[in-house]
Amino acid sequence: MSKVLVTGANGQLGSEMRELSSHYPQYTFTFADRSTLDLSNLYQFEDYFDNNRFDAIINCAAYTAVDKAESESDLTDSINHRFVSMLAKIAKRDDSTLIHISTDYVYDGKNHRPYIESDPTDPQGVYGRTKRDGENAILEAAPSNSIIIRTSWVYSSFGNNFVKTMLRLGRERDSLGVIFDQIGTPTYAHDLAETILEILPKIHNKIPEIYHYSNEGAASWYDFAKAIFELSDISSQVNPITTDQYPTPATRPHYSLLNKAKIKNDFGITIPYWRDSLKACLITLGEIK
Repeated sequence: MSKVLVTGANGQLGSEMRELSSHYPQYTFTFADRSTLDLSNLYQFEDYFDNNRFDAIINCAAYTAVDKAESESDLTDSINHRFVSMLAKIAKRDDSTLIHISTDYVYDGKNHRPYIESDPTDPQGVYGRTKRDGENAILEAAPSNSIIIRTSWVYSSFGNNFVKTMLRLGRERDSLGVIFDQIGTPTYAHDLAETILEILPKIHNKIPEIYHYSNEGAASWYDFAKAIFELSDISSQVNPITTDQYPTPATRPHYSLLNKAKIKNDFGITIPYWRDSLKACLITLGEIK
C-alpha cells in the first residue's frame, strides 16, 4: 500500500483530498497542516522528512493571499519557493512521486489565446513570482515522476473563496460591482482533487512535466458572479466594473485561460464545464437542491 502525503491539508484542495481519500483504499494518506508541518520553519521540515518517508507527495500548500503577499514577500517566498525547493530535493532523495500545485499568476495575462505549458512566464506580482520560482526549483532539482499543475480561480465548499463571498454579499446588498475585464476559468477544487488522485498511479516521467488544469469554458468574474446568483436564486443586481475601478495592491492577469490539451491527452481524462461544477458545489453547500 502506497503512503501519500498531502500538504496544506486544511486548504480548499487539501480538504477536498481528505474528503475523497476514503474512495482510494490503495493509499495510506497523511494530511499535514501547519501544526504538523510548519512551512515557514525549514528546520522542522528537515526533521519531519528525516523521520517520515512517502511514496508520493501532493503539495497543496501555498501562500495564496495575493494582495497581502505584496507586503509579506519574505514569508510568501519561504512557503511558495524555498519550501518547494526543499520538497523537490526530498522527493528526489526518497524517489517519491511529487505533484505540485501552481497558478495562472505565473503568466502576465497579455495573451490572446489560452496559455500552453511552454509559453513564457512573466509574473506581475510577489505571489506569481514566488510560485514561478517554486516551479523553477522543481525543474532544477529534477526529481523523476514529478509534475507541476497550474490551475486558476479555485473555489470549494471548504474554506473562503469567491463563491462564498458572492453568496454572502448577494444576500446583504441590493447590488454590487464585479470585474468584467479579467478573463479565466473557475476551477472546482473537488474536480482537481479527483483528477490528481486518478492520475497519481499514471505518473512515470524522468524529468518534471508541467500541466494545466481548470474547468472547461471561459468566464469573467462578472460572469462567475452572475452564474452564482442565477443558480442560487439570489436577486441582487450584479454590475460590471473594470479593473481600474477596483484597484488592488497586486496586479491580476487580465487573461489567463489555460489550454488543457496536454493533461487530457497524456492521462486520458475529461474535464467538466465550469457551470456544471459550480452547480455541484452549490448543491454541496446546500444552496440548491
